[in-house]
Amino acid sequence: MAFFKSNFWGEKNVGFDVLYHNMKHGQLATKELAEFVRERAAIEETYSKSMSKLAKMASNGSSLGTFAPMWDVFRVSSDKLALCHLELMRKMNSLINDITKYGDEQIKTHRKTKEEVVGTLEAVQTLQVQSGQLQKSRENYHGKCVDADRLRREGAPQKELEKAEAKSKKAAESFSSCVEKYNRVGGDFEQKMNESAQKFQELEEAHLRQMKQLIKAYSHSIEDTHVQVGQVHEEFKQNVENIGIENLIKKFAEQKGTGVDRPAPVGFEEYSSSHVPEGKKSRSKAFRIPGLGKRDKEPDSTDTAVTEAPNSPQVDDEGFVIRADANQNDILLCAAMGGSVSMVAGAIMGKKAVRPH
Repeated sequence: MAFFKSNFWGEKNVGFDVLYHNMKHGQLATKELAEFVRERAAIEETYSKSMSKLAKMASNGSSLGTFAPMWDVFRVSSDKLALCHLELMRKMNSLINDITKYGDEQIKTHRKTKEEVVGTLEAVQTLQVQSGQLQKSRENYHGKCVDADRLRREGAPQKELEKAEAKSKKAAESFSSCVEKYNRVGGDFEQKMNESAQKFQELEEAHLRQMKQLIKAYSHSIEDTHVQVGQVHEEFKQNVENIGIENLIKKFAEQKGTGVDRPAPVGFEEYSSSHVPEGKKSRSKAFRIPGLGKRDKEPDSTDTAVTEAPNSPQVDDEGFVIRADANQNDILLCAAMGGSVSMVAGAIMGKKAVRPH
């Protein structure tokens, strides 16, 4: 439908100017679209960096406790989201290049169109000039006619009336010439305006188709990213679901376990001397009274050795006579009577603190 052909005429013939500037406005729209996409790319870049920072935070999560493996799920998910938005940023930058390329082509197209419609511009200017002249010629003609009618009604002299009628006739001829010229210029303008309006509409249709293609690429890029983000979220949800509580407990036990050997039951063992290693058997020391021991009082070398009689009492290494009839009663009796230390000791050891002569 030739909308431009039908709706840009008017009394002042400014339709061409409106259509021409609308074409120039297309360049502005292209620049603004590029700026918008550039801002969106910056937002995606910032979001990607933020998600990378979040992934690093997850990787630094505590490795202690049964929850520790879950941080890997957060890290992987955050890394993937960062990559999704980084990829969208790259697509936005690529789209900006396409928009810029289109903007350069658009400038060339507009320059070519301007050259092609310059005739219409001249026709518009000519028509506007001729329209002004036509208006003046019409006003002059009507003025002369009014003067002639006034003189005629007033009964002015014939000579003066003839003179006024001559001026009116001359003004009519001038006005007729202006009308003819205006119509000729108007016809030329109409033809060129139709051509230019058609050209402007085709140009605008191509511009809008291209802009819609760019917007579609923008939309598809975002849609693809949203699909990827949805997949990442679904994967995150599935990973959380797959890592059950039992798995977390099991993994912690396998990694941090301290062994599977439990303490065996221990039974009571009776003491046996055979269990004591050789050379380590304990030996009780004999009770000895200081000063009375063999080592404390050695006999002189000039003393005659004592010959043990067949029926003499048994003597120990320290020179005490062993009495076989010593018993516990002797010990108690001796202690009760306030016996000396030597007497008590002798009673305990069953000895008599008397050296044989």
